[in-house]
Amino acid sequence: MSTRWGSERRSSGDEYDARWERLAASGEDPHGEASFVAAFTPATVLDAGCGTGRVAIELARRGIETVGVDLDAGFIERARLKAPDLEWHCADLASVELGRRFDLVVAAGNVMIFLAPGSEAAVLANCAHHLDAGGHLVTGFQLREDGMALDEFDRLAADAGLLLHVRYATWDMVPYEGGGYAVSMYRMTAGSVSHDARNHHDHPPPGGR
Repeated sequence: MSTRWGSERRSSGDEYDARWERLAASGEDPHGEASFVAAFTPATVLDAGCGTGRVAIELARRGIETVGVDLDAGFIERARLKAPDLEWHCADLASVELGRRFDLVVAAGNVMIFLAPGSEAAVLANCAHHLDAGGHLVTGFQLREDGMALDEFDRLAADAGLLLHVRYATWDMVPYEGGGYAVSMYRMTAGSVSHDARNHHDHPPPGGR
């Protein structure tokens, strides 16, 4: 299934990185997402839709064990060139199986609005599958007319065992009071970690069979 990213992508990995380099050169902080995640002191993070590795590399620089996953082979190649010591996977977020769980999964950079249409529920379920008990999923994306409304997104998250914990308007933790962008943190509900029965019958659960 093709993703919206595949149809809307307008830049190469080099061009994408150059945009953030220009932002940093202008005096702006290009690491707002990493600062947000680091504030919750996770030991391990899955960067879901990692692109060229901007967030994952910064989190690793801050001492957080981070793994990156993205479906764009060109972006993953760029991430590997920039940080060969980190773990990168070119895979679909709806089906990737890493065989482990994380304290936090972050999907920054509008990942959720670039998914293949209709795959949102599967992606949320797989993100939950990769979370430790009490872990958090953090998403940040634009609210577009042709995209999913927040209440529907919250419902799909709840179906995956993820309940909304807090919502902000920016990565700087400005309270959300409506508007065109939302940063949402979801928490794993008690007893919702056993996702292996979902679509992973062919994979052993993390830690063995």
